[in-house]
This record gives sequence, structure tokens and C-alpha cells, in this order.
Amino acid sequence: MTTDIWDWVYETHTRLVEGGQHRLATALVEIAGHAVDGRNDQLDAMYPEALASARALNLPWVEVFLRHWRLQNLLNKRHQGERAMAEAVSLLEFAHREETAGCPQSVCAVQDFTICHANIDGPGYVPERLAVLEEALERVEPARACFDCLSREYADTLEDDGRADAALAHLDRAQARIQAAGETVSLSFGHARASALHRLGRHQEALDSLVAAEQAYTKAGHSLDDDDRRKCGVIRARLLAHLGRLDEALAELPDAAEADEFADVRHRWAEAVDLLTAADRYPNDALLGARLARWVSYLDAAGSHRPCLDLALTAGRIAVRRGAREVALALAATGERKLALLRRTGPVADRLAELRAAALALPVAELPVPAAELLVHLAARDEAAPADPEADLELLAAAWAAADDALPPPAATDLLLSLAGLLASLGHEQASAGLLWARLDQDPDHQDLVGMLGSVLIEARDGDGIRRLADRVAAAGSPQGHWLRARWAMAQSRWPEVLEQCRALLSAHPDRLNPRRMAAAAATELGDHAAAQQFYQDLIEHSQSPEETPLDQPHRTVQPADLWQLITAATANRDWPVVRWTGRLLGIEFDQPDGPVDEEWQYVIVRARRGNGAQTDLPAVRTGPATARILPVLGEDIALNHGDVVVFRPELLEPAPAEDAPEQEKERWRPTFELLTLLDPAGYTTWFVDGAWPGEAGWEALRHGLRERGFGIWAYSGEQYLITDPVAGEVTLPGVYAAIGVPPTASAAEADALLEALTVDWPHRLSWLDLAKAAGVDTARHEEAVQLYGL
Repeated sequence: MTTDIWDWVYETHTRLVEGGQHRLATALVEIAGHAVDGRNDQLDAMYPEALASARALNLPWVEVFLRHWRLQNLLNKRHQGERAMAEAVSLLEFAHREETAGCPQSVCAVQDFTICHANIDGPGYVPERLAVLEEALERVEPARACFDCLSREYADTLEDDGRADAALAHLDRAQARIQAAGETVSLSFGHARASALHRLGRHQEALDSLVAAEQAYTKAGHSLDDDDRRKCGVIRARLLAHLGRLDEALAELPDAAEADEFADVRHRWAEAVDLLTAADRYPNDALLGARLARWVSYLDAAGSHRPCLDLALTAGRIAVRRGAREVALALAATGERKLALLRRTGPVADRLAELRAAALALPVAELPVPAAELLVHLAARDEAAPADPEADLELLAAAWAAADDALPPPAATDLLLSLAGLLASLGHEQASAGLLWARLDQDPDHQDLVGMLGSVLIEARDGDGIRRLADRVAAAGSPQGHWLRARWAMAQSRWPEVLEQCRALLSAHPDRLNPRRMAAAAATELGDHAAAQQFYQDLIEHSQSPEETPLDQPHRTVQPADLWQLITAATANRDWPVVRWTGRLLGIEFDQPDGPVDEEWQYVIVRARRGNGAQTDLPAVRTGPATARILPVLGEDIALNHGDVVVFRPELLEPAPAEDAPEQEKERWRPTFELLTLLDPAGYTTWFVDGAWPGEAGWEALRHGLRERGFGIWAYSGEQYLITDPVAGEVTLPGVYAAIGVPPTASAAEADALLEALTVDWPHRLSWLDLAKAAGVDTARHEEAVQLYGL
């Protein structure tokens, strides 16, 4: 058995391909890259199917591998804590069973377990982390990649214990052992060493160490990808800011939008910006405050208590610096909630007390009008004046404190709703929810309170709060509990529960429209297009005035978007009379008065997902209001092919060019829609041809000859594709790599014969080795072409 994880991956991938398990084989080689580079959408799309396949095939080692890399993504890229703990514990147990203990990836479950504890409370779990890491390091050879990972994790644990000097010494010893074993350390190892030096206050040494790590990494033949550049950039920015080299720090600092997208750079980004705002070199405004507050809220919901508290302290210092009293107090309150969940508080409790004291020392806003008149005053302001949401927050908080019991309940609740709404919009959902909960006890019948509280709790990803609120309103006899549960289930993509709750609400209130929209959306996600169609038809019926008939123009409450959704559901359900009826309501003119809609309208783009989760844009011809015929000949990595008719969602994914856009841009633009479902498969089979480019005339003759007989063809190569010229012996001959779509009416042998007939006179013959094998013909010519042209 090999002990190298990547040798094992290669061998397993080969076996899976040979066994026809191509999608699982692809997942095996791609999931680690998705995990470490933060391609979360692709990982999430690939993982469930891959895990199910591994379990169905009884491949426990593959299961360990897949689960480990998903956890690496959840813990490192998404900084989950308690939210990932159940999976971390489960994987650790699974990875140490008899059937998995020998898997070269099984030891990595120890690292996942310790990272999860570090995200929850790194300093608080130091003894436990050190114990399991020491045991794991004893049974891992320095030549294995796992030794690098576990050594870094051990150093991180020592840093969390306040022993950065010991962490640095440990890393240096580990590096010496790795190099003695003939291996090199990872770039992440260099990041860990720079972190230890940074913790020791040796910022210039840390910067030099990082530069040396990057140079060694590239010298070893690696190239820095976007993830590497982003992480190295934010580490350099933080170190440069500490060194007072602020211009260089600003140049290295990743854009704020990148920090929004990639959670693993946020804490270093915030630390650098803390120093830059202190020097007035970065805008310290409400926009920055809201961004940091959203990150704090994210960590709060993820159960990453210590990182949440640390970031709240940083954001709080920045807020105090700009005089944002209420924002700083909200951050202090979040920190205090997190502090109560830590096992080891130490100096962080003192820093938190200092933040609250600094916030309270800021002046309270002076009201320009009495508290009872503030909402009218704010609404009457000049709309052209620049808005300052934090200044408004200060005024609303001051008014709420001054109002006390002087305002009548409705007016007091209106003021509270404005205050809570603004707090939530600035990223402080839990602070907003606290105010709303307290007011609900005093004004329990106010429906706006329930609605806003539900929205805030959903935004805060507070499932316990939603359940508590839903139970409360249900106990009061209100069906709104069903609506709250449906909204929360929708936010979690739990579509059967959405349907269940919407149906329960509609049984009590059949006149409601939004529950029908939500139920239809859930049915669509579940692939139940008949149910979706019925919900939309009922929605339109309930939107009409009593005197209207179904064939009349709908009442003004019917939204065009609802009609488009109906036309899409009816198309997926093949209910062509409803498609045509709804189309007429939208002003669509059809070529034929009845029957299936299959016309040629315009070129569009259909956005679909490949088997690895990546998005791909497919050129297509629109054949109806919600249908298109796919043009390219496609491979097995996507469950569509040439000639397939698909249903797409009605919303445009890319806006049309502006009226003043260049004409060339307008001409290139095509409407882009998201794939909903396959309607009519054309049944084409794909084979690939490879070889020398025959010139425009030769290629056009091939295209014409194939298409004339119902075959498809799609070239994937461009001018950059060159093959070996057998005469010159150099890679200089223009090449072409293309897919041939064989219709279901033709066999592989017929396809082979047709290609032979159409290319027999070419000076450089194309190769279609796999097709020739399937056709059962002599493959010698194709094998020779592969060797001769270097295909």
C-alpha cells in the first residue's frame, strides 16, 4: 500500500475511470482544488453526488478523502465552528475504523477536528488540541504531506497558547525533518512561520520569511494561483501596516470585495485596515462598518466564537475611532455573548470591557426635534442630501432612550421598528432582534413586529429564534407561524418543508398570494412542474376580479413575472394550451395556433452546470417562450447534448447593453438564461476527432456533409492549438479538436464510414480512435496519426 496520498488518488482515479465511474473519478481529482481555492459553489454542487457514489460502491477510503476536503473548505475557507463540529467528530470516528485506518488521508481527520476546535475557541482547547496532534505526529513520516499540515496546526495551537516562540521553534524543527526526508515545505508552511514571527513582533523578519517562502515555492516549479496571491497579499499588507509602510500596505491589500467573497482573508484584512484607519489612510465610514459587522454576524452564526469576538473587537475599535457609538455598543454586546461561550477568557475580557467603556464615553446624539417627531423629521429631509445611516442610528437610539413611556404604543413601536431596521441593515441583526423581542412582549399584537423580527432572524441565520417565534405566533392562533417556517425552510433550501408549510397556510387562508408563489418555487426546485403550474394558475385566478374570466386580461394585481413563471412551468409540464394562453396575455405571437411550441426565434445562451459544479454557457436557439435547442456537441461532463430541447428559467441573468453602448457590444450580446430542465433529449452520442486543420474550405465541406446527414459538429480548439508537423518535426502545424454528434438513427460504424468518406482526400488525416474502436474497424491508421502528429 502506498503512503503517498496523491499516488493513491492517481491510482484510485484510474480504477474508477476503468470501471466507468467517471463523475466520481472527476470529483476525486477536483474536490481538493475546489476546497482550498474557495470554489464553494462548485464544491457544494459536486460533493453530495460524489459522497453518495462512494458509499454506494462501498469505497470507505474515497469517502474519507471526500469528507476531509469538504471539511477543509468548511473550516478554513468558510470559518465554520460549531456548525461543522458534528461532521468533524463523525469523520474522526469514521476515519479510525478498521476499514479506513489504513487510508493515507485518515490522519487528516485529526487536523479537521483540531481546526474545528480552534475556530470555536482556540485558546480554550489548547490541551486537547496538543494531545491529539502529538499522537498523530508520532505516526506520520516527515516525507508525507500530512506531516507539513499537522506541524502547522501544532504551531497554530502553540500561538493560541501565547507561545509564539515555541511555535517558531517547532516549525523550524519540522522544516528540518521534512527537508531531511527529501521533501520541501508547502507555501502554507511559510505562512505559518510568518504568523509566528508576527506574533513575536518581528514584522520585518516575518516579511522576509514570507518572501523567501514564495521564492522557494516558485523555484520548486509551482506557480502562485489567485488564492495564493490573495493570501500572500493580505499577509504582506498586515505586516507592512505594522511596519508603518502604509503606501505599500495599501498596494498589497486585497480589494474589499475579495474579502467579502473569501472568509479566510478577513481577519488579516481587518487587522491591516485597523492600522490604516488609525493613520487616516483608509476610509473609516459606515460602509466599512457595515462590511465588518456582516463578517462578525457570519462568524456568530457559524459558531466560530473566538474569531467572532476577535473581529468584533477590531470592528469596535474602528467604530469608536469614527464616533459610531451605537455600532460600537452593538459590537461590544456581540462580544459579550461570545465571551460567555469561551472556556478561556484571559486578556480578551479586559479588551472587551475597554471597548464598552470607550463606546459609552462617546457623546450621545442631540435630537433636533422631540423624540415623538423624529420619524417625520427624518422623512422630510432633502432627498438630495447624502445619507449617513450611522448618524441616523445615533438619532433613533437617542430618541428611543428619551421616549421611554411618553409615546403611545403605536408610535413607540414605529420608532422601535425604524431603529431595529436600521441596526439590521448595518449588519447587527442580533442587536436588532433583541430590541424586537423586547418590544413584542409589550406590543404582542403588532404584526409588523412579527414580520420584521422574522426577517431579521432569517438574515441572522438564527434557526432557534425562528422556531421560537413561529411557536409563539402559532400558540396565539395565527397562521403566520407557517409563513415564518416556510421562509426559514426556503432560506435553507429545504423544499419539501416549504411546500408543507405553504399548503398549511393556504388551507387556512386560501386568498393569500405570496404563499402560492413560494410553494410554486419549491415545487419547481423539486422538479414537480405540474404542482408548480397549478400553484401559479391558482395565483392568477385569486388575483383576478370576480367579474373577470380566465381568458380576459388579468387584473392589475397579476404580475408579469407570475405569468412568465406560469409559462415556464406549463412548458416543463408540456401543457401547450396553457403556454399559448399565457403567451397571449403577455403579448406573444405564435406562428402556429395550437400544438407544441417549436419555432425559431433568436440565439440565446443557456447557463448550465457541468458535473464538477462549474458553470458553462451554451449557445442555443430559442424555440419558444421558455425553450431552447442546444447547439454545441457536448461531452460526458454535462448531461446535455446537441439538439436537446431544454426549458430555461424566465429571468435574464445578464442585462442588455445600455442604449449608448457600442454597436459591437450590442451585436455580441445574447440573452442569457439559467437551465431549468431537459425537455426533449435528441439522443446524440459524442465522439471526438483530432488532427490537422484542413483550411476553411475543407472544414466547411466537412460541416456541411455531416449536418446534411443529421450529424452535429462543434470545434473546441482555436488558433492557439498546434500539433506536430511530421515533415518539419516541430509543433507548428495548425490543429483542430472537435466533437462529432452522432444522431440516434446512426451507428458508430456508420459514423466512422461517413467521416472516412468526407476526409479521405485530406493531406493530413484526422484521427477518431475511440469511435473507430466502437465501430469495430481497424484502428491502425488512427493510432499512427496519434503518434505522427503528437495528438
